[in-house]
Amino acid sequence: MKVFVQIPCLNEEETLPSVLESIPRHIEGVDELEILVIDDGSSDRTVEVARELGVTHFVRHARNMGLARSFRDGIDYALAHGADIVVNTDGDNQYPQDRIPDLVQPIIERSADIVIADRQTATIAHFSPFKKLMQRVGSAVVNKAADTRLPDAASGFRAYSRAALYRLNVVTEFSYCMETIIQAGHKRLRIASVPVTTNAKTRESRLFTNIFQHMRKSGSAIIRSYLMFKPTVIFAWLAVVFGLLALIPAVRFVVIWLARGDNSGNIQSLIFAAIMAVAALLSVALGVISDLLRTNRVLLEEQLERIKEVQYQRSVRD
Repeated sequence: MKVFVQIPCLNEEETLPSVLESIPRHIEGVDELEILVIDDGSSDRTVEVARELGVTHFVRHARNMGLARSFRDGIDYALAHGADIVVNTDGDNQYPQDRIPDLVQPIIERSADIVIADRQTATIAHFSPFKKLMQRVGSAVVNKAADTRLPDAASGFRAYSRAALYRLNVVTEFSYCMETIIQAGHKRLRIASVPVTTNAKTRESRLFTNIFQHMRKSGSAIIRSYLMFKPTVIFAWLAVVFGLLALIPAVRFVVIWLARGDNSGNIQSLIFAAIMAVAALLSVALGVISDLLRTNRVLLEEQLERIKEVQYQRSVRD
């Protein structure tokens, strides 16, 4: 059993030593434990510090590519080097690395495919009441979209099995957190949660400038991921709404015409009803097309899963 702990970093020379020192060197049931530092375009001594502290695995970006790309490239490197489990933590030392054994244990025992740390955000001192509320709302929205019951969907302290990583495909550019949960939920992967206590805050987030930007980007990622799996639900609701908006003025027009025998002055209702009826028909057509595209995507992902399996097994043998 081989575990890779990957650490995405952007100018983390000050906090990285604390992260590396707190990672356990032995985990029960694990034969090999490797540390991978993903340098996302750092301009400080992040890489040099990691080398001085014994890290030998690196993925380096010439410029900042973002958290999602860093996660994706780290996963590719870890799987190519024989990882059975990949743990994702952070270079700012917000997560308690000594809890890594608790994250990987359910995967070792084959009771989970993905394990996500619950930061218990309601107890985090430096989170404002508004941020705590938004964390709860965000987790509720993701759980609704993914059909899961996770207390902390935004947590980046996670462990993934090799089989789960074969099936997950990150396509968003902002963050992998929401997208992988929605994909895992719809692909019926087993997701477990482990409560942890976070470390003291070391710096401001570099993923977003304020909570509203985070909400906007996270909302966009959630909607996009949800549309990948259930596009017909969205278009069905649109068809119903437009259908009702077409039906009401159309019925009004007919009732007035039958009651008065005169439809002068009410042609606008009929025009509006016709426009809404066309919109409803377009929604139905787009729903059919999107469902066909979803079916095609499922087939492509099954092929991609098999390609990954062959590719990474060959990489390990070589």
